[in-house]
Amino acid sequence: MSDIQTERSTEWLAGASLRPTRQRLTLARLLVGDGQNRHVTAESLFDAASQSDEKVSLATVYNTLRAFCDAGLMREITVDGAKSYFDTRIDDHPHFYWEDSAALTDAPASELEISRIPDAPEGAEIASVDVVIRLRRTR
Repeated sequence: MSDIQTERSTEWLAGASLRPTRQRLTLARLLVGDGQNRHVTAESLFDAASQSDEKVSLATVYNTLRAFCDAGLMREITVDGAKSYFDTRIDDHPHFYWEDSAALTDAPASELEISRIPDAPEGAEIASVDVVIRLRRTR
């Protein structure tokens, strides 16, 4: 990886006060090293690390993604109640879920309009609203 990718990754971790361990730096480089936003699963990130000859276990990938989410560096988006995607873009925005490829992509927030949501039950507050629009390709 280039010096700029390493610097970008180190700064990303430092911004959340996370210690830059070898594993965290390895995964941060894959996630933000090129400056692009990513939607990954733990498995796809593990595969990317393996293809770049980095030695990181799948359990470490899961634990590191959890640490990144807990630190506010990423957001977890759950699809179908079981499959989790991790998004490096942390502002509120909708997503498209492509059923045929199981890919998650950003949807244009400027085209989304939510006019009303139900009030939270007593003793609770709304933490966030996730919008995932499922897409099926037409034939």
